[in-house]
Amino acid sequence: MNVHFIDLGIVILYLVATVFIGNWVSKRASRNIQSYFLGGNTLPWYFLGVSNASGMFDIAGTMLLVYWLSVYGLKSLWIPWLWPVFNQIVLMVFLSAWLRRSNVMTGAEWIKTRFGDGRASNLSHIIVVIFAIVSVIGFLSYGFKGIGKFVSAFLPPLVSNPEFLAAHPQVNVNLYALILMAITTFYVVKGGMFSVVITEVIQYGILTIASIAVGIIAISQISPDALNGVIPEGWKTMWFGRTTGLDWHAISSAASPKLHSFNEWIKTDGYELFGLFFVMMLFKGILVSAAGPAPNYDMQRILATKNPKEASKMSSLVSVVLNPTRYFMVAGLTILALVNFDKLYTGSLTNPDFESILPEVLATYVPVGLLGFLLAGLIAAFMSNFAATVNAAPAYLVNDIYKRYINPHASEKTYVRMSYAASLLIVVIGIAVGFLVTSINDVVLWITAALWGGYTAPNFLKWYWWRFNGYGYFWGMLSGIAAALLLPALNLELLQNWPLTENFSMNAFPVIFLISLIGSILGSLLTKKEDEGTLKKFYRQVRPWGFWKPVEKMVVAEDPSFRPNRDFWRDMFNIAVGIVWQLSLMAFPVFLVIREWTQFYVAVAVMIVTSVILKFTWWNKLRD
Repeated sequence: MNVHFIDLGIVILYLVATVFIGNWVSKRASRNIQSYFLGGNTLPWYFLGVSNASGMFDIAGTMLLVYWLSVYGLKSLWIPWLWPVFNQIVLMVFLSAWLRRSNVMTGAEWIKTRFGDGRASNLSHIIVVIFAIVSVIGFLSYGFKGIGKFVSAFLPPLVSNPEFLAAHPQVNVNLYALILMAITTFYVVKGGMFSVVITEVIQYGILTIASIAVGIIAISQISPDALNGVIPEGWKTMWFGRTTGLDWHAISSAASPKLHSFNEWIKTDGYELFGLFFVMMLFKGILVSAAGPAPNYDMQRILATKNPKEASKMSSLVSVVLNPTRYFMVAGLTILALVNFDKLYTGSLTNPDFESILPEVLATYVPVGLLGFLLAGLIAAFMSNFAATVNAAPAYLVNDIYKRYINPHASEKTYVRMSYAASLLIVVIGIAVGFLVTSINDVVLWITAALWGGYTAPNFLKWYWWRFNGYGYFWGMLSGIAAALLLPALNLELLQNWPLTENFSMNAFPVIFLISLIGSILGSLLTKKEDEGTLKKFYRQVRPWGFWKPVEKMVVAEDPSFRPNRDFWRDMFNIAVGIVWQLSLMAFPVFLVIREWTQFYVAVAVMIVTSVILKFTWWNKLRD
């Protein structure tokens, strides 16, 4: 399909404006690396919160959410626990403040705060840099695949030779992804954090208008009766039992013969035993969330805030800004896709390529002019996510490798120039991996299950156990990353046929986590504990709760006025309330679009009640 020249002109105008803004703020960003990577810790928390949410509003993830909501209905609101989406609640309640108190630039630099300056700390420092680079490359390849599929469906082919395209069907997809990545890389490299945040705030405004427009179009085009005619019983409820309870064969008819394939897709995804799948997501999500943010753009936004109090506020704003807007769009796209599925979906029924239906929905139902604006909004979603990811990675290469080990006395201009080079290098590697990726879903699951399985154990222990040391962190991370890379390559039959789920990456998570946990504990217990001075300094500065009694006694003995952190139970209560609050923010826009009024009012009431509770038990208790 080709878009109207008016729509194409709007997209081009948006891209030119984005590059101009990025270049305009580049002088302020290039003063020093503190300004380049963290905006000099001068940006307001609400700007950073909107920027962070905009970075998470990526097009590949949006296509995946449309697929999940279409196939699993309201039960799909639980599936983002894979990421896990409620890590933002843990961050807002306590972990953002703990992290910000370290006053560092990157997650790798934070290692010095926890483990000091010795050999173990250096090893831990290097291994977390490796993890950061691997995870960023994974996210870049995920974005590369999503944006190429989306844009190439609308814009005229860059290569039109039929014989060549028959032999290389992905060439236009990859070429458009390359062009958009090149444009985004320019303003990220030039402008650093200032450029990323300013452009992402503008992009979020575009995304909000686009989301509202899609939702309104869906409400006006699709009646509740039309939707009810193409969904099975149980689609509109969030609750489930041992299985999803969805039987798409029951609603398949001559008018919608393709919908029966959804039953097979559920089996292929490995989510048929939804109750067991939910338990694994919850188990994994609690551990990953308690481990703290991975070393990517989410952590960078926290470290860029002015103080710990603003770090907590920033993390809370992400859920408020992101979820209602995104799910209003997702719900609109979903009902348009379902009611017209047989007409719009042209992919394989045995090997689903559901991402391809999003362009078809937009092209069919969105008028000229508004379509260009929507395209600009969804391209903005990609650019936000890509820009935030690219800006996060070079900090580890420049600040944690080049500055620390290679050239510690270079000028600030040299460090900024090295940041330019590091950004370009990361982008090139991410694109190279993106060429090899075949499925958005597979990349998401490998990052969130296999790779984070290797990250979770050592990063959980570093916060809550005083005896955990730098050697434990190094061996835990090394064994976990190695297992995450090797187990999928080995493709073990045991993990493929495990009855919990048919998805290899999800099955691999507990195995990888266990390997990493053993490496973490043995690495700590077989080596000496950290220096008492390092432990006491960390405990005073960060003030964590957990298994810190020996260190607490030493600190109190030196300073009887010191008050340990006794907020564990209040934090747990706020996390439980916060997760319910977050779910209500995701659910109410979906109920609004599908016009389930009773459930909509319940979701809004829950959102209001939980907001009031959090105002008194969390917001009013924030302190630096």
